[in-house]
Amino acid sequence: MSVLALGLNHTTAAVDLRGRFAFSVDQLGPTLAALRERLSGEAALLSTCNRTELYCAAPALAGGGRQLQHRAIEWLAGVGQVSPDELLRHTYVLEGGAAARHAFRVASGLDSMVLGEAQILGQMKQAVREADAAGTLGTTLHQLFQRSFAVAKEVRTSTEIGAHSISMAAAAVRLAGQVFEDLGRTKVLFVGAGEMIELCATHFAARTPKAMAVANRTLERGEKLASHLGAEAMRLGDLPQRLHEFDIVVSCTASTLPIIGLGAVERAIKARRRKPIFMVDLAVPRDIEPEVGQLADAYLYTVDDLSAVVQTAGTKRQAAVAQAEAIIETGVQGFVHWLDQRATVPLIQALQSQADVWRATELARARKMLAKGDDVEAVLEALSRGLTQKMLHGALAELHSADPHHRPQVAETVSRLFLRGEVTPERRS
Repeated sequence: MSVLALGLNHTTAAVDLRGRFAFSVDQLGPTLAALRERLSGEAALLSTCNRTELYCAAPALAGGGRQLQHRAIEWLAGVGQVSPDELLRHTYVLEGGAAARHAFRVASGLDSMVLGEAQILGQMKQAVREADAAGTLGTTLHQLFQRSFAVAKEVRTSTEIGAHSISMAAAAVRLAGQVFEDLGRTKVLFVGAGEMIELCATHFAARTPKAMAVANRTLERGEKLASHLGAEAMRLGDLPQRLHEFDIVVSCTASTLPIIGLGAVERAIKARRRKPIFMVDLAVPRDIEPEVGQLADAYLYTVDDLSAVVQTAGTKRQAAVAQAEAIIETGVQGFVHWLDQRATVPLIQALQSQADVWRATELARARKMLAKGDDVEAVLEALSRGLTQKMLHGALAELHSADPHHRPQVAETVSRLFLRGEVTPERRS
């Protein structure tokens, strides 16, 4: 099988470009179902705020790997409405062991903006569940991801790669503290009610702000998070009229279009009498129009802007990276070995099928002899001789037809196949 990983992430593409290739969880299943026929193989999609990756597997026929890569690139380029050449300038294409190594590093948090962060593992498991439900998760990708999860578990239990990690949420709090001297006197608005917002809300709540509110498209879900935080729940539609009330705004929704526009922020700043407003946009695609960052009294940060903060903390854990990479390399070797073994499955099946044909032929012949009243010992002798001749015919034919230059190699191969543990004439001499 050919295994391929095609993707773009925070190191290869800016947030606006990544936004063109983002898929919500609800979109993964239908997208994979539509993709299944086009790729003619296995497929899984991983899409987060920091990356979009397509994992594929297809039979390794002549040129199969190149065909798979070409189809995958064309499809992803169409999703983002860019040319394949433009896409390739911002993506990585990995095959075989390199694709496995990348998947293992992603699952272990070594390829994340936040070194060692654990959230990506849950996102990968969700991607696998969606691929399985869509019918695009075959034996090869199942093995790839299950081994990824096992490697990630070993990395987290055997190393300190995730110790003292500064998450995006913690980084947002740290930056907010640089704008406002006392976060206890601020009002914070969270837009969305997903896992990332809940994480951010927990970090901000620890600083005991003056007030907190949660605005969400589904009021019931927003109320659930607000109740947990001791915050106010508000409708998303009320956000433009109430934006001026808040000093800090953290947004992360699945909207495909910005939900906080330049005009709304300008009006909010005017109502605040030029008092600064700190905004964090963790969504991909963006929730907040990028032009907001040009306003004098608006401090807008995206996931990419937070990278410098989290990477500074990441350098403190580099000592654990070498140990994690060693664990990953062992996992890669195991997967490649399994993949190589899988490549012989068709041959093994063909051999078993041929052996069954020979067995059936000789059994039918033996039954006819018994029906005619032939001696049982003679029938058994003929049966064993017939099977033996059929099994040796191909090897003997190769030996006889091989040219003198290659005959020693053929003889060695035949010896390994049929004389295991026996002493060959050549060895006696």
